[in-house]
Amino acid sequence: MRRSLVPAAMAAVLAVPGVAFAQAPEGSTGGWVGPFAVLVAGFAMAFAAGLCALGQGRAIASAVDAMARQPGAAARIQTAMIIGLALIESLAIYVLVVAMILLFVQPIK
Repeated sequence: MRRSLVPAAMAAVLAVPGVAFAQAPEGSTGGWVGPFAVLVAGFAMAFAAGLCALGQGRAIASAVDAMARQPGAAARIQTAMIIGLALIESLAIYVLVVAMILLFVQPIK
């Protein structure tokens, strides 16, 4: 069944090439760029937020474990942990900035 549809679809595309080169209606901008930009921005932010959450969880777990083993070094470990968490969170902020650029800047007019 599928093999018979493929040649028929190819013949239809080759028989009517004007449809493929049809001009977009006046006033439309971007075509498929807008919807795909929204999808990419959403997936990127979800992916970055999830990975940042996993990284922060592992960093905190390791820091708490280190503080339990070396209570005298808790202040230094906590300082290093907070700096590391800030760097991990900056990744999510960078992805948010890129997502906002994808959503609000019109790349094609």
